[in-house]
Amino acid sequence: MNSVVFLFMLLKSLTLYPPPVGDWDEEARRRMELRAQQLEHERLLLEQEVERLIRKSETQQYLQLVTVAVLLVLVLLLWFLGWERSLRRERNEEENDVNEDAAARNNHEDLVREIEEVFGEIIGVVLTERIQWPVQDLERGCAWITDLMDKYATFFGLVLSNSFYPVLQRAIGVGSAFEGWSPREQDVVYRVLVPMTPPRGHSFHLELDTAGHTQVRNFRVRVQLECTCTREQQGDNMLCFLHHPKEELRKNQDPSLLDTLCTGSYLDVQKTARWFYQLVRAIWPALPQSHSWHLTLLPSRRSCQFKVTDGEESFRIEMLFGVRRGDSDIFVSSQPREAHTPNTTWPETYDVAEMKFFNHLARQAPPDSLHLRCLQFFTRLQLGFCFSTYAIKTLIMHLLADTPVALWCRRHFLERLLQIRDGLFLCVRAKRLNHFIVGNERLPRDIRVPPDVPTATTHNLFHRLAQDSDAYSQAMLEYWVLRKWLEETIKMNFE
Repeated sequence: MNSVVFLFMLLKSLTLYPPPVGDWDEEARRRMELRAQQLEHERLLLEQEVERLIRKSETQQYLQLVTVAVLLVLVLLLWFLGWERSLRRERNEEENDVNEDAAARNNHEDLVREIEEVFGEIIGVVLTERIQWPVQDLERGCAWITDLMDKYATFFGLVLSNSFYPVLQRAIGVGSAFEGWSPREQDVVYRVLVPMTPPRGHSFHLELDTAGHTQVRNFRVRVQLECTCTREQQGDNMLCFLHHPKEELRKNQDPSLLDTLCTGSYLDVQKTARWFYQLVRAIWPALPQSHSWHLTLLPSRRSCQFKVTDGEESFRIEMLFGVRRGDSDIFVSSQPREAHTPNTTWPETYDVAEMKFFNHLARQAPPDSLHLRCLQFFTRLQLGFCFSTYAIKTLIMHLLADTPVALWCRRHFLERLLQIRDGLFLCVRAKRLNHFIVGNERLPRDIRVPPDVPTATTHNLFHRLAQDSDAYSQAMLEYWVLRKWLEETIKMNFE
């Protein structure tokens, strides 16, 4: 019995008076430190989870408020409809007047229409506020690029004034950025078209290439020498390339355009692009932008591409060059429409006409018009699919031409998205999407096109689907993937 009491007292003493910390071994101390670190890591994770739950709670509260607002509108709709029906019955019983019944029906229709507009406004607000949009300030970027190109145009005129190279006109902003939208969140390309006119003693003649391709209109720019003997007699020091001896021309005058940027009698795109690179590099140090911005030339065979940066922001610019068809908004340009475009082939481009179409819409659109948001939304959805950005843009331009621009405001946003979706399905099923400019006789009057463009056989942008059954099957499959993606995006951002 005494031994049991002794053991109990010994155990109690060990419990009440543990050994001092200094007697612990190094391994125990290391385990405590690791445990403390683990507890600190778990504490941080718990804090992050609490923050996430708070944000989620705030989002749910916002959606709950929207849901309550929608339900309240529906309740009011039902109440108004019931009240209106009872009022109409009373009036019919008392007066039996057909005119008042018609007026009641009109009031009913007006009421329903007003509530539908309120409901559409709620959907539009939710979608436009919760969908993530690119954050670039395109308007500011376009203004900066325009100013830079104007500075370049001034020096182009000074440097080339007495040469026999093409005369460069003021650049025209084209492409998505200058149309007011962008399919990309980063690396926006600001594209400009520089019109060229022939130098002294030369003329340009555009020749349509009718061989082979039916879906593109290609041209060649034939350069022809012109007699300048009259100019020489009037005091111009220029020698006539046609009538002066070649030896005298070689000693006393710079070579003609035929001897510098042409292959045979035709203007060469790649030679012209290399010449543009030399001009851009040589003139840059003279521009005021060069004091705070850095120029980096980028490789390209059929255009002049470069990037300017000041350390905080940067702009990527592509300078295309082309020849105007008469006094129209249609050019032949250096931008290829297909792979392996020959050096002397200049495809017809409609960039300027399309840019003017969007400017035409901007002047008519209400302040809350979302037609550019619709375009931006769909071109971002389709990235990685077989539907090109240009095909989606063409489809939406057709819809913009057929649907009053007033119906592209916020309360019609969801309706327009579904209209674009259904329009794409119809085009894929029909294996046909007509070009917006070529073959279109209903363009706005301020868009000037040569007479042969609206009467030409239109281009079918989906012609490959009609020729290749596998391509059609793939396009239809990818349409349903895109459709599902659209539905999930709308559901995620609204429900």
